[in-house]
Amino acid sequence: MKTHIILAGISALSFILSSNAEACTRAVYLGPDNMVVTGRTMDWKEDLKSNIYLFPRGMKRAGANKGNTVHWTSKYGSVITAGYDIGTSDGMNEKGLVANILYLTESSYDRPGDTRPAMGISIWTQYVLDNFATVDEAVQELRKELFRINAPDMPNGTKSRLHLAISDPTGNSAIFEYIDGKLIIHEGRECQIMTNTPTYEQQITLNNYWQQIGGLTMLPGTNRAADRFVRASFYINAIPKTSNQREAVAGMFSVIRNVSVPLGISTPDQPNIASTRWRTVSDQKNKVYFFESTLNPNIFWITFADLDFSPGAPVKKLKLADGEIYAGNAASRFVESQPFQFLFE
Repeated sequence: MKTHIILAGISALSFILSSNAEACTRAVYLGPDNMVVTGRTMDWKEDLKSNIYLFPRGMKRAGANKGNTVHWTSKYGSVITAGYDIGTSDGMNEKGLVANILYLTESSYDRPGDTRPAMGISIWTQYVLDNFATVDEAVQELRKELFRINAPDMPNGTKSRLHLAISDPTGNSAIFEYIDGKLIIHEGRECQIMTNTPTYEQQITLNNYWQQIGGLTMLPGTNRAADRFVRASFYINAIPKTSNQREAVAGMFSVIRNVSVPLGISTPDQPNIASTRWRTVSDQKNKVYFFESTLNPNIFWITFADLDFSPGAPVKKLKLADGEIYAGNAASRFVESQPFQFLFE
């Protein structure tokens, strides 16, 4: 892994064990014959009114709606799941690059006197999907830190404290966290798991501890982020490695269901634990995006070969926010739509 991990002492370990958890888990399956599958849960304290959008190549974008900001034209088309129709929470582009944004309490984006162009956190994930085909490309560009993250509160008043995970069809992954205003990047095929609090380095420390004492006979079972990290890390490497798409996707769903949080759970002493609202699984070899709502009885999927990502093609929407139910390949169920307005300060 292209980062230096400092093992913490017992006091840091105690802090991790006692930390509250937030929402979401992300994992990457690495199988033979380039079978790479990324799955995630979206855990949130309320319905995010999510919808799925198809964005073609050639869309003109901006990192903010006013002032000094970043401008670009999308190089790649993508299929994404939006939260509240104000930002990209999750998605895969036509090159098989997957981006998943998760909550991280420790996130801090501000630097004193920072005059760099603004990048709204609502469009940060989309910026990556629009511009990069591989993890390496994204890391090389983002490590330049050419922009600052602008993070207004979400519609329900929650602070926008987020970190980003990406993966590509080679199995490479990267995790981006802003701590005390500094971008910290972890890159490597071993960066398969991401949850929430605490920071990634501390999660690795705890996971190493459980690898020494645990395994199948002893895994932490709570819904806290640190425990979900350990379980996902163990199971993603314990399930069979196969190049069979059906089995690999099913294996990924079995892992992320294991780390899901029951719908409607009440944990007053752990206020940051939230119910799983939906799950996505991205088959990066065959370019198929799977979606499962916890409120609906079935999985559906979107086969990229059936989509038009060409420049000038329309933006399309697959509506989910009103409880719509789809089955099988839903690529033909998209309808033309205006793109949603990203949330900017």
